[in-house]
Amino acid sequence: PVNLSRLLEIYDVIDRPDLKFTPFKPSIPSQLARKKNIFDSIKKQDIFLHHPYESFRPVVEFIRQAAIDPQVLAIKQTLYRTGVDSPVVAALVKAARAGKEVTVVIELRARFDEKENIDLAAKLQEAAVHVVYGVVGYKTHAKMCLILKKEGKTLRNYVHIGTGNYHPQTAKLYTDYGLFTCNKEMGEDVRRVFVQLTSLGKMTKLHKLLQSPFTLHKGLLEKIEREIENKQSGRDAQIIIKVNAVDEEELIRALYRASQAGVKISLVVRGVCCLRPGVAGLSENIEVRSIIGRFLEHTRIFAFSNDGEWEVYAASADLMSRNMFRRVETCFPIEHKKAKARVLKDLAGYLKDNSQAWLLQSNGHYIQARPAEGEEPYLIQTELLQSFQS
Repeated sequence: PVNLSRLLEIYDVIDRPDLKFTPFKPSIPSQLARKKNIFDSIKKQDIFLHHPYESFRPVVEFIRQAAIDPQVLAIKQTLYRTGVDSPVVAALVKAARAGKEVTVVIELRARFDEKENIDLAAKLQEAAVHVVYGVVGYKTHAKMCLILKKEGKTLRNYVHIGTGNYHPQTAKLYTDYGLFTCNKEMGEDVRRVFVQLTSLGKMTKLHKLLQSPFTLHKGLLEKIEREIENKQSGRDAQIIIKVNAVDEEELIRALYRASQAGVKISLVVRGVCCLRPGVAGLSENIEVRSIIGRFLEHTRIFAFSNDGEWEVYAASADLMSRNMFRRVETCFPIEHKKAKARVLKDLAGYLKDNSQAWLLQSNGHYIQARPAEGEEPYLIQTELLQSFQS
């Protein structure tokens, strides 16, 4: 059989700039560009990243600085895919050799990366990293890193949590969101999830996170039902969801009920979607579109208008049965006012795209969106790229 992953190497080997996208340099958020110490920046305010438009380098730097900071006591990290010669792995090894307590949860069953992850586990164990393989029967798909730092007489948790893997190469090709925070409740939630993954402790209540296989499915159903109730009471109601795939039956039925109640629902689904939009009496208030462009769309976002007080969550999970019930996933709120506004603006752009969007029809077929007569082409990926470059 042909190893299709090797086809990726062709792009670098062939010198045909006329067939390639114009190169770009990912930007660095101003909060991180001004300060050398990333922990000082995070302590000042949450920092939100949108890859590949913004660089993945701060994520690597987060772990690198933790490795050499004498006040950092412990690092906990999930790894699903990392790539070859990963700087993230190198930083974790350095931290362990510096005497810090380093715990890594590795998913050995990451599809197509099984051998690489077995080798990775051995490499980390050689450096005295505490390697854990997650919970039996559940894939660990959550993307999170927790750093415990001593500051004077107090201990503070610094967190990075996101929608994508700790993989510097795919971070150049996939769209993903990531959040740096030292919010006390968020840090405690992430710590508790790591306790679940690394010990025999039972599930404990979380402050802010929704987590599979425990609270995410139920939490999403409750938020959909709230939108239905708001609509029926004459209040503002709307749902926008962006994921890679949709196949979970109970969530699909809930979205149908919301549509029947008159809730406007917009789904941006890159891949498989088992929901049928535009069916009279069932789903005429649902639109489904897929964006196919330069970058692989990988962000997972759940946005609920909540009578005008928008709730926006980012997650490692899609609307799939496997994500809801057979994987460990995290779904985190985007509460910082500017970050939430950014995500809602991005979602509006995805819904406005009239050139790289493919619209799912009620018969299961897709048609490509085209600019209306006199309308300018709008490509969300191009718009985002230009906005971050400027």
